Amino acid sequence: MPSWIDSLLTLFALPQFSLGTVFLVSFISATLVPLGSEPIVYGMIQWQPDRFWLILLVATVGNTLGGAVNWWMGFASNGIIPHPHALKWLEKWGAKTCLLAWLPIVGDPLCAVAGWLQLPFWSCLFYMAIGKFLRYITITWALLGILHTPY
Repeated sequence: MPSWIDSLLTLFALPQFSLGTVFLVSFISATLVPLGSEPIVYGMIQWQPDRFWLILLVATVGNTLGGAVNWWMGFASNGIIPHPHALKWLEKWGAKTCLLAWLPIVGDPLCAVAGWLQLPFWSCLFYMAIGKFLRYITITWALLGILHTPY
């Protein structure tokens, strides 16, 4: 096996990492940077199953704060780009659309658009947190079930 693969596997083994890593990766993955936090969350849960809820909470907080950064970037860009008609449903449903912040590809930009539309920050943050927490629970439980099912 090439040494770079061995180094990569060692890096993702996670023993030298902590909840700070979960927070940081979850935060960055919620911004417009294409990065997934699920492998780190799952790995940490495998390594420290007794900290299941704490790991999910830290990942949710990091991911939600990353979504808040997107909201603020959108808020700061308000007035630069005119509101297209395609965003009418966002205006109609308001902050509740941030429940969908967990969706791949569209979730992170959705937070920025919520800020751009100047939807209420705290309401958006509340709905982002709910959606992201439910995603972490669902993905983690699915992975635990799928990867631990005897074949």
